[in-house]
Amino acid sequence: MSVKIRKSLVATALVGAFAFASSNVIADPLKDVQKAGLQIQTAAVKSQTKIDNVYGQTQELLAEYRSVVDESELLKVYNDHVARLVADQNASIESFDRQIATIDNTKQNVVPLMYRMIDTLEQFIKADVPFNSDNRLARVERLRETMVSSSVTTSEKFRQVLEAYTIEAAYSSLVAASQGTLEVDGKSINVDFGQLGRITYVAQSFDLKHAWVWDNNTKQWKELGDEYLKPVKEVIRMARKQATLELVKLPIFGAE
Repeated sequence: MSVKIRKSLVATALVGAFAFASSNVIADPLKDVQKAGLQIQTAAVKSQTKIDNVYGQTQELLAEYRSVVDESELLKVYNDHVARLVADQNASIESFDRQIATIDNTKQNVVPLMYRMIDTLEQFIKADVPFNSDNRLARVERLRETMVSSSVTTSEKFRQVLEAYTIEAAYSSLVAASQGTLEVDGKSINVDFGQLGRITYVAQSFDLKHAWVWDNNTKQWKELGDEYLKPVKEVIRMARKQATLELVKLPIFGAE
């Protein structure tokens, strides 16, 4: 009986040892598997981290690329705009150059024209009815002085010449009176002058006993008969705005 018990104990011990040995054999591969799994997991995390980093860098590069592309498009639009501005400026410069050339040619033609206009104006005044002659001829002399002044522009010179013509044209409808003297038979007589445009230019002595009319054909004063004393007086009164304008009977001398 004891022998069986010992055999049983031996068998049990052998089974226990075998089981212990078997458990060690099984445990080592599991550890290896777990260790390998941890290594794989760690490597996967590192790989994912690298992938995330690469993806992030890729996104940054993509954003930078898009920004560069957008900026390039903006620069292209701006450059096209500047190019159009430059083209327009060049066209304007060419236009200005043509205008300047035209102005220079105009000046060359206008200056001689102004001198001719001044000469013609002077001749006209000397041939016209001699009212206010001194002032009118003085205006012509001022024009001549202006023409040789470097401080006056060509346009201003031309404006003054035209203004002188405008003043002369206005005399055709001028109604005016003034006082002065007439030389008659070697005597100086104080008179009132009356002017109705360029139609008639008369004079009357202060005592109202004598009257004269200017004959522009002969360039002389002609004494009028007594029948014209009252009409001449009325002309002078109308010129002074002392009477309303109305028809009067006076001799008219036509141009020859």
